[in-house]
Amino acid sequence: MSTSFKVGQKVVYPAHGVGVIETVQSRTISGAEATFYTLRIIDTDMKIMIPTQKAKSVGLRSVIGKEMVGKVYKVLREKRVKLDQATWNRRYREYTEKIKTGSVLEIAAVLRDLFMLKGDKELSFGERKMLDTARNLLVKELAIAKANTEETIMDELRTIFGH
Repeated sequence: MSTSFKVGQKVVYPAHGVGVIETVQSRTISGAEATFYTLRIIDTDMKIMIPTQKAKSVGLRSVIGKEMVGKVYKVLREKRVKLDQATWNRRYREYTEKIKTGSVLEIAAVLRDLFMLKGDKELSFGERKMLDTARNLLVKELAIAKANTEETIMDELRTIFGH
């Protein structure tokens, strides 16, 4: 049984961000009938077709609710974090894996860690891109979850991280 999303619903597709379900349609592929969600990623207008029976396995999920918003801000504010002293490329791989999970808490942890790291030293090009990716994914989802503007969310992040 797959999770059921409706046309017009905002959902999160891991590593791509928030999208809108534009259609739910059946197609015959290789002689088999399959139902697909057509998802339009809000930022890029990229369209992705996802078989409805694979929606859960690819990590498609609803935008977080109010209770999860509080948990995200708790992760962002956590300052007693031991930063990994690994090489930047190993850290980069770990952060990439966390972002790919689509978990809003993992993405928040990546953003927090990179902001803390940035306070200590110059971030590599890859780490700066990763920080931007994590920030963009999180800001979009928090703005929708809190029914706020992205600018308001960015201001909140600047307050939390002192930037």
